[in-house]
Amino acid sequence: MEMQGNRLLAITQQQAWDALNDPEVLKTCIAGCDKVERSGENQFTVGVAIKIGPVSAKFSGKIALADMAPPHSYTLSFEGQGGPAGFGKGSAKVQLTPTAAGTDLSYSVQASVGGKIAQLGQRLIDGVAKSMAEDFFKRFDQEMQRQYPATDAPVMPVPQSGVSGGGFNLPTWVWVAGAVLLALVIWRLR
Repeated sequence: MEMQGNRLLAITQQQAWDALNDPEVLKTCIAGCDKVERSGENQFTVGVAIKIGPVSAKFSGKIALADMAPPHSYTLSFEGQGGPAGFGKGSAKVQLTPTAAGTDLSYSVQASVGGKIAQLGQRLIDGVAKSMAEDFFKRFDQEMQRQYPATDAPVMPVPQSGVSGGGFNLPTWVWVAGAVLLALVIWRLR
């Protein structure tokens, strides 16, 4: 599965970078997440409960950040296990670009799944990934407004966003704590 998109965030580039690397912010913004902990330099362990169609499972996994150029970009690699439900692994490239209105977050994710989840079909998996990403961005935007109340400019979507595979297109949305979080979401699906 490949997924890419971008979103305009109403916060500074440094604020977006800090939030994307804050385990507590990530835990707050990812639905079903009960654990995001640093396990080493640029590494996290994650735990999240996910339901995709008839399959429900608790996923645990690892995330590693590489090619870091703070506060501009990094590459995130992820892998996770959901027991009999299946597994997932992949990578995401995240870029934060300052704009007059805040920060443009763009991401590109490549991921694969196996086990029972893979048997559900790409359209269902893509739909759940889309829903989780939209929920993440909604929560992230709310958390950033809570942390930075002086920033009350609305978050405006940037046109573009798509999932290749199955002809399913996603609407425009931003991954404010970036592709990192989207990658975490997709990774948790596996």
